[in-house]
Amino acid sequence: MPGGPELILIAFIVLLLFGGRKLPELMKGLGKGIREFNNAKNSIQSEINTEMKELEKPKIEVKEEVKVTKEKIKEE
Repeated sequence: MPGGPELILIAFIVLLLFGGRKLPELMKGLGKGIREFNNAKNSIQSEINTEMKELEKPKIEVKEEVKVTKEKIKEE
């Protein structure tokens, strides 16, 4: 992650390349891109979490069956 001096240098280079007039438009586009990326990331993360919960269900069912079977064996 760049520190303070590096960020100042990057900002200066961007200002030279795009000029002061296009800088707000550039920042607006950058913000929109970051927002879209974060939305996509959150959506994918939500889908993964949902699928992980679905995969846990059979595991829980098997654990319950094992527990019941152990109790039946102990009773005999």
